[in-house]
Amino acid sequence: MPAPRKRTKRGERAASSSSSPSPINLALQGGGSHGAFTWGVLDQLLEDGRVSFDGICGTSAGAMNAVLVAHGLMHGGHDGARETLAGFWERVGQLGALLNPVAAMAGANPLMSGAADPILATQQWAMESFTRTFSPYQFNPLNVNPLRDLLASCVDFQALHRCQEVKLFLCATNVRSGKVRIFDNASMSVDAVMASACLPHLFHAVEIDGEHYWDGGFMGNPVLYPLFYQTTTRDVVVVMVNQIHRDEVPMTSAAIEDRVNEISFNSSLMREMRAVEFVSRMLNESWLKPEFAKRMRSVLVHLIRADSFMANLSAASKISTDMDFLRALRDLGRASASQWLQDNHAALGKRSTIDLRREFLD
Repeated sequence: MPAPRKRTKRGERAASSSSSPSPINLALQGGGSHGAFTWGVLDQLLEDGRVSFDGICGTSAGAMNAVLVAHGLMHGGHDGARETLAGFWERVGQLGALLNPVAAMAGANPLMSGAADPILATQQWAMESFTRTFSPYQFNPLNVNPLRDLLASCVDFQALHRCQEVKLFLCATNVRSGKVRIFDNASMSVDAVMASACLPHLFHAVEIDGEHYWDGGFMGNPVLYPLFYQTTTRDVVVVMVNQIHRDEVPMTSAAIEDRVNEISFNSSLMREMRAVEFVSRMLNESWLKPEFAKRMRSVLVHLIRADSFMANLSAASKISTDMDFLRALRDLGRASASQWLQDNHAALGKRSTIDLRREFLD
């Protein structure tokens, strides 16, 4: 059973906070089951009450967490968002046990054996070998996707079109043009979320309005620019579930493939962070004439992550739906968000809490 949760009345902030909540934008990365870490981060932020959400951009699992929060906020405030998140992730664990009974019976929890988990490693190898030979149009011609049905049962997507609680920006990759597509509140649908999470070796491209889409991580994990142009909030909190830095050089074929995927799916975020740093430097060092400087916004960037823990997990753990594993990631996310709030809440609206040059440039 999930850990007990402190409840607050709808719209009521945590008793420990005596001032108005600080507005932030959230950028939620995708990463399969590692999105349960983001579940925990969001759960803690919602429970704490010292921040409010202006905009949320998300990709893949991050997109799912984003729409779950928006739905919950509409139908029950902070408690509603927390309950919607918990309900979805608990059902993910139940669905995984039904679809993968061998792993469920064997207790395939990556935390018990780390990167050496033989069940997950074998499953990943078998899946990759299979998908190199057959496309999803061959092995799944009816395009069955239980996760789509699960998400549709948890979120009222029609209601999200009228959502005033938070602005949503989910990204997907246009298969034909290679360009990024942003789905906002007005264009939100279960297909938009599944497009953002569509790994092309596993699922059919998702068709929306005559165009076909793959996972948004190819173009943005997640994209940040809608937050700059379509919200009034300067603070962007990135919830990271993918490693940027690693100390070791991968030597095995599996480790090399994992690192290639990490670099690829972080590349767009790296580019956007470099652009943010460049604009901040121009403003801080007065490179621009005042009339041009007024058109620019200095963005404040923050990161919530758990690098030392995530570094010990293999890419295979992203397919684990073991409930003990998902709950452990949730608890890690809650602890990470709590520590981040303690260390950095006072900086919101004033300064970034990371060194952009050191993190993303040098």
